[in-house]
Amino acid sequence: MLKDKVAIVTGGSRGIGKAIVEKLASEGCHVAVIYAGNAAKAEEVCNACKEKHGVNAISYQCDVADFNAVKDTVAKIKKDFGTVNLLVNNAGINRDGLLAMMKEDAFDDVIAANLKGTFNMIRQCTSIFMKNRFGRIVNMSSVAGVIGNPGQVNYSASKAGIIGLTKSVAKELASRNVTCNAVAPGFVATDMVKELTDDTAKIESQVPLGRLGTPEDIANAVAFLLDADYITGVVLQVDGGIAI
Repeated sequence: MLKDKVAIVTGGSRGIGKAIVEKLASEGCHVAVIYAGNAAKAEEVCNACKEKHGVNAISYQCDVADFNAVKDTVAKIKKDFGTVNLLVNNAGINRDGLLAMMKEDAFDDVIAANLKGTFNMIRQCTSIFMKNRFGRIVNMSSVAGVIGNPGQVNYSASKAGIIGLTKSVAKELASRNVTCNAVAPGFVATDMVKELTDDTAKIESQVPLGRLGTPEDIANAVAFLLDADYITGVVLQVDGGIAI
């Protein structure tokens, strides 16, 4: 049961993150929405959750790649909500380009936001979960981290790293009734995919199910894993079969 649980969702102001926040609120979760820059969008999501579902929802600006900023933000969330039960590491960026021409900062920035950001959040929530002897973590990987993707060596590396991180955390924290799983989306109809190409028909032709995923497809998978008591260390591919 997700009702009355307190969830942190990073990157929760738009796209997949917004859909996850809305799904969890619809299940009765109170939600801490972490965003990088767009305060108005984050506040809009929180207001919608409160008005539609009667839950508590508060937005927090935080650069998840910054260890100390994450520490301070998680402390604020714990003070505001009393505890934390669920963590969804959804925040991520891309800086696409071919390996031969990729600049160092394009690699470093993506690893910092996607992989280190996931570590930072888990690191700061772990003591809360261990004290409560309960916690549910879902990390956002990608099909790019499973099979690789040309032009995304940085992004693919960060998402593959999240898979390894997920499995290690699952083993370390299982004895404290803390599960850790990952969702690996394929191509989802979000702004990030629109930046990759205008020819969505070409992408859809590569997907066995014949369509792009929706943010709601991913949100449903995340909610399933957060509500599962006997699943840990798995990578759930929600990709329409593209990685078969």
